[in-house]
Amino acid sequence: MSHIKDYDEKTDQNSSLEKGVVHDYVVQHPDPQYHFDAADLDRVQRKLKQRHVQMIAIAGTLGTGLFLGLGSSLQGAGPLGALIAYGVVGTTAYASLCSLGEMTSHAPISGSFPHFAARWVDPALGFAVGWNYFYTNAVSVPVEVTAAGLLITFWDPDINHQAAYTAAICICAVSINIFGVRWFGESEFIFSIIKLLLITVLIITGLVIDLGGGPNHQRLGFHYWKTPGPLAGAGLEPNHIHLDRFLGILSVIVQAAFSFQGMELVAIAASETESPRRNIAKAVRRVFWRIMLFYMLGVLITGMLVPYDDPNLLQDTGNAAESPYVIAITRAGIKVLPHIINAGIFTSAFSAGNSFLFCASRVLYGLAVRGQAPRVFAYCTKGGLPIVAVLFSSCFAFLSFMNVSSGAATVFNWFVNLSTVGGFFGWGAMNLTYIFFYRGFRAQGLDRTKLVYHNRLQPYLAWWGLIWITFFILINGFAVFWDFNASDFLTSYINIPIFFALYFFWKVIKRTKIWKPHEMDFVTGIPTLEETEVPEEPPRTFGEKVAAILF
Repeated sequence: MSHIKDYDEKTDQNSSLEKGVVHDYVVQHPDPQYHFDAADLDRVQRKLKQRHVQMIAIAGTLGTGLFLGLGSSLQGAGPLGALIAYGVVGTTAYASLCSLGEMTSHAPISGSFPHFAARWVDPALGFAVGWNYFYTNAVSVPVEVTAAGLLITFWDPDINHQAAYTAAICICAVSINIFGVRWFGESEFIFSIIKLLLITVLIITGLVIDLGGGPNHQRLGFHYWKTPGPLAGAGLEPNHIHLDRFLGILSVIVQAAFSFQGMELVAIAASETESPRRNIAKAVRRVFWRIMLFYMLGVLITGMLVPYDDPNLLQDTGNAAESPYVIAITRAGIKVLPHIINAGIFTSAFSAGNSFLFCASRVLYGLAVRGQAPRVFAYCTKGGLPIVAVLFSSCFAFLSFMNVSSGAATVFNWFVNLSTVGGFFGWGAMNLTYIFFYRGFRAQGLDRTKLVYHNRLQPYLAWWGLIWITFFILINGFAVFWDFNASDFLTSYINIPIFFALYFFWKVIKRTKIWKPHEMDFVTGIPTLEETEVPEEPPRTFGEKVAAILF
C-alpha cells in the first residue's frame, strides 16, 4: 500500500478547523484501486433538511418490531426478561451509533460505514460489510411490504385481495425513492410524526389502563410481575428453571435487535443532508433519550398490561390483533382505538420498507464509487439521484409477491432468515472501524475532540458494542442445539461463512492489507466545514423556538 506525505498550507488550515493540529503529516492515497476520488464521492446532492434528519433520528426505527414484536418478546422472556434484553441491545445500538456518528462527523461522504471500513481497516472488510449490508436491507424491503399487506387483513381478511395490496404498496415505496431524496425526506417526516403520536398515545393509554382508568376500571399495577411472574422460560430446560429463564432472555435478543435496527439511517444519509456534521451530532445526542423513552418505557408498560402466558400473545395474525397494546385495550373495553393503532402500525411498516430501500440503494452506490460494485450503479441524474442503484434495489420489493403463493412463501422465509444477523455484522463493523479510526487519529496527531461530534466514553463504547455484537451473532439460533435440524442451523449461521467468504474473496483478488495507523487516509475527498455547514440562524418567533427544540 503506497502513501505519500502531503502537508501544504490549505490542508493545514482545513485540518485545524476540523481535526485539530497535524503534528507530522496527513496521508493521502492516490492509488485508483481504493477509489477515494473526491469527484466520485460528491455526485449526490444535499437536499435533506434539518427537520427531515431530526425526525428520522427520533422516530425512524419505530416500526413493527416494536409495535408488534413486543408481544413475542413478552411471551418469550416475561416482563423483566424483555426489559433486560431490550436494555442490553439498546446499549449496544447506542454504542454503535455513537461510533458511526463520530466517524461521520469527520467524513460526511457517500458510502458511510462500509466506506469507512475500507478506508481505515481493510478494503476487503469494506467490500464484505457493504455487500452484506446491501443484501440485508434489500431483502428487508419485501419483508416490510409483506408486513404492511398483512396489516390490511385487520380490515379485509380476504386473502384473494392480498396481491393487489402488495402491488400498491410496492409501487408507492418505489415511486417515493425514484422521485428523489427530498420526497423521501418529506414522506419520512410525515411518517415519523405519525409514529411519534402513536407510541406516545400507546404509552399514555397503557399507563391509564394500568392505573384503572379504562372503562372496566380494573387497576393492574405490577400484578402480572407477580402472577405469572417477571421471567418466562424458553421451554428448553424445564428441569432447570433458572437456566431456562436465562435462555428465555437470550431467545428475545434477536427480536429486540430487529426493533433497533435502522438507527444508522441518519448517518447513511449524511452525504445528502444539509449541514451534515451539525445535524448528525444533534441526532446522535438524542438517541439515548429516544431509547429510554420509547423503547424502555414502552417495554415496561407492555409488561404491566398483559401476562406473558396470555393465549392471545401466541396469535400470528401479522396485524394489530397480536399487539399487546391492542389486547389490553380490547380487554379494557375500548372499541375504536385498535383500528387507529392498526392504521398507525401500517404506516410504520410502509415507512420501514421505504427506509430499507433508501439504505440499500445508497450503500450500493457507495460500493460502486469505490469500484467494489459494477460502475453503472454509480450513475447519478443531474438532480443527484443514484437512479440505477435505486431501480436495482427496488426490484427486491417485488419479492413480496412470493408470499401470495404458499409454496414460494417457504423459500421467501428462508431468504429472510438468512439476513437476520446481517444487521449485527453492520453494527460490528461500525464499532471495529471506530477502534481503528481512533488509533489512526492518535497516531497521526489528530485531535478528535475538535470534531463537531465526539463522545468522551470512546473507545470504551466501541469495545462494549463489539463484544456484545459478537455474542449476539454466536447465540443467534442457539435453540437449534436442543432440537437439531440442518435447515434451522443453516438459516441461523450460514451468514457467518458468507461474510468471511466475501472478505477473503476481495482480499485474495485485490491483495489488500490491513491499514496501519500511520497509513490511514483522513483527508482525500473529505469536505471541509466551510463546504458542508450552513450557518445556523437563531430562532426569533415562538414557533421557531418550538421547532428548534423539536428538530
